[in-house]
Amino acid sequence: MLRSVAVIALDRVAPFELGVLAEVFGTDRTADGFPGYRFTVCTVDGGPVRTSSGFHLTPHGDLTAVDEADLVAVPAHPRDSPVPPAALAALRQAAERDAYVFSVCSGAFVLGAAGLLDGRECTAHWAHVDELRQRYPAARVRCNSLYVADGRLITSAGTAAGIDACLHLVRQEHGSAIATRLARRMVVPPHRDGGQSQYVETPISSEPEAQTLEPVLQWLMGHLNRSLTVDDLAARADMAPRTFARRFRAETGTTPHDWLTNQRVLLARRLLEETRLSIEEVAGRTGFSDAAALRHHFTRRVGTTPNGYRITFRDRTPAR
Repeated sequence: MLRSVAVIALDRVAPFELGVLAEVFGTDRTADGFPGYRFTVCTVDGGPVRTSSGFHLTPHGDLTAVDEADLVAVPAHPRDSPVPPAALAALRQAAERDAYVFSVCSGAFVLGAAGLLDGRECTAHWAHVDELRQRYPAARVRCNSLYVADGRLITSAGTAAGIDACLHLVRQEHGSAIATRLARRMVVPPHRDGGQSQYVETPISSEPEAQTLEPVLQWLMGHLNRSLTVDDLAARADMAPRTFARRFRAETGTTPHDWLTNQRVLLARRLLEETRLSIEEVAGRTGFSDAAALRHHFTRRVGTTPNGYRITFRDRTPAR
C-alpha cells in the first residue's frame, strides 16, 4: 500500500508540476476519509532551490526520505540542467527496491539520465518526445500519450497530464471510488485513459455539427449498459456518422469506440470493487456482450482479469 511519497526537487524545478504532486499526495484529507501519505520534498543537500519562476523553494530535507519512500517523484525542470549524481543514485536505488518511480513532463529526462528508461515504455510532453528518444534511444517512447505506466515506472506528459497519472496511481492503490472522489474534490475529470491523445483539436466552425458533444457524452455515461454503435451516437448528436466520428476525435482526442470501452472498463472496476455481482452480471451492466468480452477488454486495459482485480480490492472497499 502506498504510504510515503518523496519528491526530488532539482534546481529550477517547475512549481506547477511540483504543485500537482503536492495537491494529490501532500494535502491532508484524512478527516474526509481519504488516504494519508508522508509527503516529503527533498533536495540534494537539504537547502533551498530555485524554481523555474524565479522564487526559491525551501524543502523538508535532503534525499534521506527517498531511501524508504513508496513513491519517488521528479517534477519537470529544464532539460539542459545537469542532474547531481546523488539524485541519480537515489532514483536507481528506489527502482531497485521496487518503489514507484514517477515523472511529470520533462522529469522523464532525469529518469533517462538515471538509466531507468532503458527498455521501458515512457512518455513526456509532446514537444519533447523526439528529444527524449534521441537522448535515450533504448527507451520505448510513446509520442502522444497522457501518461504511461510500465510496471512501477510512471511517466506523464505536461501539466494536467500529471494529474491524470497521479489519479491513475491512486486508483491502482486505493480503488476507483477513492480516485473518483478525489477527482471530484479537485474538480478535474475522474478518468482519462493514459493512451488518450495529448493534444485535442477543436476547430471553429459555424456549421451546426460543430456544436460540443458534451450532451452526448453525458448521456452515454448514464447508458453504458446499452449496445451502441457509432451510427446510434451520430443520430443522437444529429450528425452524419463520418462527421460525428471526426468531431468526436477532435473534441476528445480518441475514437468513439475507445472512449466508450474505457468508460465501460472504468465502470466495471467500480462494480467489481463495490458489489458482489457476478462477472456475467458486471458484463451486462457495463455494455459488454458477455463475460468473455469483458475479460478481453478488461485484461487488455487494466493488466489483470476481472476476478483477479476483485480479489486485489476485496479488502479495500466494503461490498454492498
